[in-house]
Amino acid sequence: MKRTEAFEMYQPSSLKEASLLVKEKGPGGRFLAGGTDLVIAMKEKGLVPKYVVDLKRLPGLSGIRENSDGSITIGALTTMREIEISPLLTKKYPFLCQSAAEVGSIQIRNRATIGGNMSNATPSADVAPSLIALQATAKIASARSERSVAIEEFFRGPGLNTMDSDEILTEITIPKTSPRLVGDYIKFSPREMMDLAYVGIAVAYTLGEKENRCSQVRIVLGAVAPTPIRAKKAEAALEGQVLSEDLAEKVGAIAAEEARPISDVRSSANYRRAMVRAMTKRALLNAMVGPANSWVERRDRRY
Repeated sequence: MKRTEAFEMYQPSSLKEASLLVKEKGPGGRFLAGGTDLVIAMKEKGLVPKYVVDLKRLPGLSGIRENSDGSITIGALTTMREIEISPLLTKKYPFLCQSAAEVGSIQIRNRATIGGNMSNATPSADVAPSLIALQATAKIASARSERSVAIEEFFRGPGLNTMDSDEILTEITIPKTSPRLVGDYIKFSPREMMDLAYVGIAVAYTLGEKENRCSQVRIVLGAVAPTPIRAKKAEAALEGQVLSEDLAEKVGAIAAEEARPISDVRSSANYRRAMVRAMTKRALLNAMVGPANSWVERRDRRY
């Protein structure tokens, strides 16, 4: 473990103060939320920030609430564990809880925040594909202004997002969806727990009342491109159709063609494409069946 060099630490009490601090101090700073990525980068990867701005004391950035219009807002400082066990999210979007449950160990999930996870813009992040499938938006604020951006457009590349240096992600909102929306998230990694996704697949679609025809189809691929991406051709192939095993196989093959994986020490590009094909099919069929009732069932339904 490398010794961490000295740095300045600030603990602002308001979002405006935090934003102005970064504006005043200039480049070289880092925001601290849960710290699960930043602390490791500092201790083991040699990152030496000029200063750190601790966001944990900022008011109003934690918690999960349902709004009057039926949308759900998740504060940026809400932990992965809170998302995993939220009664509201478990009832409405169990596959989002499922994706949060895939993040690290329970100790990590007790500290890691949704805002920090999104801001790090890791291509293999587990929660991002599910949020994109749910058409979620991020609220971004600074001392200058406030704006919203779709999570689908939030990422710019590995470790890169759309925010300026003085901007802070404050909350994520999931719009109201049909009560007949179903979804699933599955990942592949060599270890069954506490490992980065080699491939992550999130799907969501709405079932028709009579023939179970699929509409508003969203298929999102993680860890197979510089950012999480939608497989739009695959979505179009399922839109308006009645899902069957043969159709799920066809849609999976189209999704594999849309993936843009690389070969690295973890896996070859061809292997990742093969996994996209198989896992997209499985996720689509899993969504039709409904959420898994246990970790063991979730594991057994991955492949």
